[in-house]
Amino acid sequence: MRLKLLALLLLATPAFAESPPAPLPPGRITVPGPQGGSGEAPVYLSADWGQPLPGITRAVIIQHGLSRDAIGYFNGGLRARQAAGPAGASTLILAPRILDDQDIKDLGAPDDLLRWRHGNWAGGDPANNPVPASSFSVFDAIIAKLADRHFFPDLKEIVVAGHSAGGQIVQRYAAVRHPNPVLAQEGIALRFVIANPSSYVYFTPWRPQPVAGCPRYNDWKYGFAKGLPPYVQGSAAGLEQRYWGLDITYLYGTLDTNPDHSVLDKTCMGETQGPTRYARGHAWFARLQSRAGSKLNQRMFDVPGVGHSGGKMFNSPCGLAALFDTPGCK
Repeated sequence: MRLKLLALLLLATPAFAESPPAPLPPGRITVPGPQGGSGEAPVYLSADWGQPLPGITRAVIIQHGLSRDAIGYFNGGLRARQAAGPAGASTLILAPRILDDQDIKDLGAPDDLLRWRHGNWAGGDPANNPVPASSFSVFDAIIAKLADRHFFPDLKEIVVAGHSAGGQIVQRYAAVRHPNPVLAQEGIALRFVIANPSSYVYFTPWRPQPVAGCPRYNDWKYGFAKGLPPYVQGSAAGLEQRYWGLDITYLYGTLDTNPDHSVLDKTCMGETQGPTRYARGHAWFARLQSRAGSKLNQRMFDVPGVGHSGGKMFNSPCGLAALFDTPGCK
């Protein structure tokens, strides 16, 4: 009942709004630490996953951006599910909230909640406290929960989606994630939706723009030269070939073309990937096509008339198609 009331209240707030920190989500996921122990990550949920949820066939995880406005992204996910009609009826919507140290202070949050330095969660860095779990491990833990047939006996697919900095962490997570063999054993498909990120992790030193004068352009989180977080395992070459086969949809707003946007990555590392998010996205996908050829199991769609707006991206025809397999995306 509490989650139903929460969902109704959230429907009255602007979709994917960039707003000040909101109260903590009521849901939790336990994330194990790499050397033992665990921490908790708060999650908004459209249904109580503490009990079995038969009839849920799809789970959509929507990751917030740099402002950590999980409540806005959760609300936008509910609106998108409603707009999808019957295709969204059996979908669980989840929105994790990645906390930073300031959130813990502002909210008086419990000590068992994971927290990161501002922004470094987008690259999978270890948490500051209470255990050094990677932010990627939050996705691993959520996926493991969803793959538990006791709680989700009818689940068929999991969609991990992110916009802006959320798109960054989803792209990097897809590149280096630790495989969960239970998904294949249980016949659960895993898909990714990446919308308007500022930057990508490239698997090779090539970039679409000159790299002279930017010695760190190929360091993590932009490449694999050095500085990789402990979570990352395997070689760049091996991870690249695995990446080609992942089911990924890229969404790019045709108006996300401001080279001076307030939260665009303007470091020289970001600039080597292109002048704007739209240009960087197209350059990234063209590089994938040139290297993977027929092995590429991915697709790219422009979203006409949309700038840097998660709500408009995910509620567009192509956004709904990417999240819920609805028709109408050309």
